[in-house]
This record gives sequence, C-alpha cells and structure tokens, in this order.
Amino acid sequence: MKKISNYLMMAGISVSVFMQSAFAAKDASTEGICNLIDKLSPVIKTLRTLAFLGAAFVLMEWAWGYIKAGDVKKDDLKDKGVAMFVGFFLLFGVGIVLALVGSTGGKEYLGCVEKVFAVK
Repeated sequence: MKKISNYLMMAGISVSVFMQSAFAAKDASTEGICNLIDKLSPVIKTLRTLAFLGAAFVLMEWAWGYIKAGDVKKDDLKDKGVAMFVGFFLLFGVGIVLALVGSTGGKEYLGCVEKVFAVK
C-alpha cells in the first residue's frame, strides 16, 4: 500500500508541476491548446474508451475470480481487492479526465470558444 501511495504522490506532483503551463495559456493565447485538442480529438476519444473498458475488465476479472473460486477470504480481499479497487479508480479517473477535456465544457474551461449555431 505504501508503494501505491508513493505512485499517487508522484502523479499528483507531476500534474501540479506540468499542468500550470496549460492553465497559464488560458489567460494568454489559447489558440495552441485549442488546436491541439481539436487535432487530438480522435486519440482522446479512443483513449477515453480504452480507459473505461480497462476499468470494466479490472472489475470483471476480480469478480470472476471470486465467483469461480466460490469462497472469499478476508486476506484475499485485503491483498488483491485493494489493488484492484485502486486500479479501477485510476482507470476510471483517467477516462473521466479525458471525457472532460474532449467535451464542450472542458474546451470552454480551457478558453476555447465553440459556437453551435454560427450566424454570418
């Protein structure tokens, strides 16, 4: 569990260090990040789908192992269950973040103005 908390701490530090440049661009020129999101939209959608599928397969494997064995021991839940639970939430969290970045609300938050009905 200590190893997982170290990984989560390093991920949090990395996000806090590297995301400030993306949000600093929000006040200046957002043209670059908007173009990047638009051009990577198919990749973002594919990764989002794979993250959600990965989360589903993690839970499915965990549940099927207990169904097939027929019994659940407390040690099994403590050892294997916590790791699977953390893996599920990490994959699900990545899927949620990618869904927000690719959505209209996420683009609006980053400063990309999208017009649904453009009047000429």
